[in-house]
Amino acid sequence: MDVVVGRIGKPHGIRGEVTVEVRTDEPDARFAVGSTIDVVPPKGSTAPWRTLTVRTARWHQSVLLLGFEEWADRNTAESARGILLQVTLTEEDVPTDPDEFYDHQLAGLEVRNLDGEVIGEVSNLVPGAAQDLLRVRATDGRDTLVPFVRALVPEVDVAGGFVVVADRPGLVAPFPDDAED
Repeated sequence: MDVVVGRIGKPHGIRGEVTVEVRTDEPDARFAVGSTIDVVPPKGSTAPWRTLTVRTARWHQSVLLLGFEEWADRNTAESARGILLQVTLTEEDVPTDPDEFYDHQLAGLEVRNLDGEVIGEVSNLVPGAAQDLLRVRATDGRDTLVPFVRALVPEVDVAGGFVVVADRPGLVAPFPDDAED
């Protein structure tokens, strides 16, 4: 299973380092010096790389800066902007914390309310600054966003194939006035 762990941003300095939008809870492990990372170029890109090898990794004012063996100057780094970085997970790559999940584990899970009624399906996880959001396709076809916090999502049962959402009018279920329309 391939998962995105970062996205290359703007160049930093003249030695080919780039900022990285981190999309993993384990950046120090995923971006360790010497690691090889698969590349997914953005649509329309002519980027020649299929893999990149981490040459340098450091934090600068809470921003991850990476240098790669495949380039050493700012111009080349600029051409890499927008590239997604991904890794292939193995069976051993399961989060050890029971409250951590990979995006692919959540997508497709049935969404139930506190009474056990099916109210939708998780379509994906949207990374957020304050907290992640579950994108839920409600049973009436609407797309909704649910903050992925314990108060609103008290149970996640990946093996059972469902999540429980403490639904409120307007969260997944429509407001009563909207339901009549």
